[in-house]
Amino acid sequence: MNVAGWVGLLLDRVRVGERSGGGVRVRREWEPEELIAAWTLLDGDWELVGNKTGATRLGFGMMLKFFEQEDRFPRHVGELPKAAVDYVAGQVKVEPALLVEYDWSGRSLERHRAQVRDALGFRESTRADEDVPAEWLADKICPMVFTEEGLRAALLSRCRTLKIEPPGRVERIVGAGRARLSGSSACMC
Repeated sequence: MNVAGWVGLLLDRVRVGERSGGGVRVRREWEPEELIAAWTLLDGDWELVGNKTGATRLGFGMMLKFFEQEDRFPRHVGELPKAAVDYVAGQVKVEPALLVEYDWSGRSLERHRAQVRDALGFRESTRADEDVPAEWLADKICPMVFTEEGLRAALLSRCRTLKIEPPGRVERIVGAGRARLSGSSACMC
């Protein structure tokens, strides 16, 4: 995708979300058709979810569909839209209230994340992955995008294209990209 395409894509993503602390907030309101299109478990999803039970079944299903929507994993249960939880819970035949019992830390969570990444063709980001996007932001995006949200959205879109799980240090990478051009008149961000 060319740079103009990246800019258009990232501006669309910034317009959809709302700023919330560390980034773009997860969409909370869903029309029924949108909910069905975005949160329905498909055949391949059922192969992953099918052998799990109870809170684990619901939690894994939510992690999978959330990653498909947001290009990252939820940090906590509060990030998950209630309408989506209710909808996925109905599909997996688990009470929505059981989601609070899902283990949001530890080996099980790491194993579930690895399963989701593998199923979607992503890989976990490494420290080595951080320099390349910072250079890309500085060279290609920073001269045209002047907001923190825009740079963050560009980085997340780039990670999705490269099939890399976004690093937990997105803000640092954005800052590094900006710093590379801080002395240049080309960067107004």
